[in-house]
Amino acid sequence: MQRAAAATAGTTVPTPEPAARAAVDYVHGYSPREARRLGDQADTLAALLHDGTAYPAGSRVLEVGCGVGAQTVHLVDSSPGAHFVAVDRSADSLAKARARVTAHAPDARVRWCRADLFALPFPDAEFDHIFVCFVLEHLAAAQQALAGLRRLLRPGGTITVIEGDHGSAFFHPDSAYARATIDCLVRLQADGGGNSLVGRQLQPLIARAGYDDVSVRPCTVYADRARPELVDGFTRSTFIAMIESVRDDALAAALITEADWEHGIADLRRTADDDGTFSYTFFKATGTRWA
Repeated sequence: MQRAAAATAGTTVPTPEPAARAAVDYVHGYSPREARRLGDQADTLAALLHDGTAYPAGSRVLEVGCGVGAQTVHLVDSSPGAHFVAVDRSADSLAKARARVTAHAPDARVRWCRADLFALPFPDAEFDHIFVCFVLEHLAAAQQALAGLRRLLRPGGTITVIEGDHGSAFFHPDSAYARATIDCLVRLQADGGGNSLVGRQLQPLIARAGYDDVSVRPCTVYADRARPELVDGFTRSTFIAMIESVRDDALAAALITEADWEHGIADLRRTADDDGTFSYTFFKATGTRWA
């Protein structure tokens, strides 16, 4: 799609659903509860994850896998003069994203596009910057996706990638049962072709995809009774809610017994009590296309 034919800001560009697919099913599902969880996660972690991410006025920014717009609202807040194109393969998610952003920032310059990450309808060097948050973990070919995005950057353009790593969860009181419930999500995502441990792999993935000046910064969130907003917003409403969302799939796949699952979830919830603590690390990477 040539830029001259692109829709005006705020419109949605429909594109055909490609036959080839290197993405996997979204392991957490598309329920209203999951949409709320994504919003809680983005709002709670905005200061941590979006620190240092701001794009100059007039720059063209592609957000890949925008989902329900949970991250988009923070992008437009930090870069009000930038022009965004937000892409997702789900029409329903795009509708939710558009409604969320319109309610939050009605004057934001955002164009919505339904497309598959592996068949994006944009010409080479179309964008100054690309933002990818919590997307690679759901892909069966993360390096291929990153290499494909590179062609969309102008020389000197940058990519920002943010991912979590479920192996980085540390908590008190410790519990083998709680760790077993977390491992259910790790295994379910791996069985579907995704990778919930991708955070630790960002540097080699991005470098092998052809980007230069790759830099990775760990962003650790820590919650205890002295930080009640993080206990509620992250430990309970983000992490534990994420684990709880795969209960039925974990039991159906016989990854854990129902009794052990309930024990593990109860132990995870204890980490949000007054005598509990919880820590988790996200990884934020940047790279540049120079040639």
